[in-house]
Amino acid sequence: MTPETILSPGTLYVVATPIGNLADITYRAVAVLDEVQLIAAEDTRHSARLLHHYGINTPCIALHEYNEREQAAKLVERLDSGVSIALISDAGTPLISDPGFHLVSATRERGLRVIPIPGPSAILAALSVSGLPVDRFCFEGFLPARASARQKRLQMLADETRTLVFYESPHRVCATLQQMKETFGTERQAVIARELTKTFETIHGDTLEKLSAWIAGDSNRRRGEFVLLVRGATKYRSGAGINAEAQRAVEILAAELPSRQAAELAAKITGEKKNRLYRHIIGDKQ
Repeated sequence: MTPETILSPGTLYVVATPIGNLADITYRAVAVLDEVQLIAAEDTRHSARLLHHYGINTPCIALHEYNEREQAAKLVERLDSGVSIALISDAGTPLISDPGFHLVSATRERGLRVIPIPGPSAILAALSVSGLPVDRFCFEGFLPARASARQKRLQMLADETRTLVFYESPHRVCATLQQMKETFGTERQAVIARELTKTFETIHGDTLEKLSAWIAGDSNRRRGEFVLLVRGATKYRSGAGINAEAQRAVEILAAELPSRQAAELAAKITGEKKNRLYRHIIGDKQ
């Protein structure tokens, strides 16, 4: 055993696990999972396959979104008594759209050590092969399930210049791409990364218009786990992300009032952001 795998008592190890292919795990992660006294897993049944594959017999306890607050307090007490614990999610790096925040936060508040064991991440894997700019990106996780809330979130992101990264479920991916097309524009470049590292891995890029048609055309393309990547806005587009009611209000007011005053008043009436309305007016005048 190398010194790098000797564990410290009373330490929480946040361990990244494969997102699909079981071979995508580090030697250090395997050693840590084998040596800790307890593993806190999002789904113990799901993680059993990985642990069995590597001959790891460490006891497991469930830590998921429904019990995390209660379990976190108990696990911190065990850490404080000297027990070493590994935190894993169903796939990838814990806390990234997965449980673990309350446990990590409570552990740090108690003054105990939290050590990352880095490894697979669907976000970074998708970005690395997307062909989109990756020097700056914005991770949005899962969009809201309700169409109206999802549309509102997308409108807020319409002028974002960084590459946008989303997780999406198979039963909502068609609707989400349709809303992205309507909000960001049909010609905005995007990439679908599906089932990364698995047998049916698919990485397909095109305009939002063509991607929306592509995924709607074959039900097999709508299976599995998705990362959606959208190129950021290259410049401000007049009207981008502003609903029709707000556009109409600010345009009527701008015909009678100075631009800033019109934007401020329209914002109060519609709830839209003042700066976005002002840019819309100025964009139309240029």
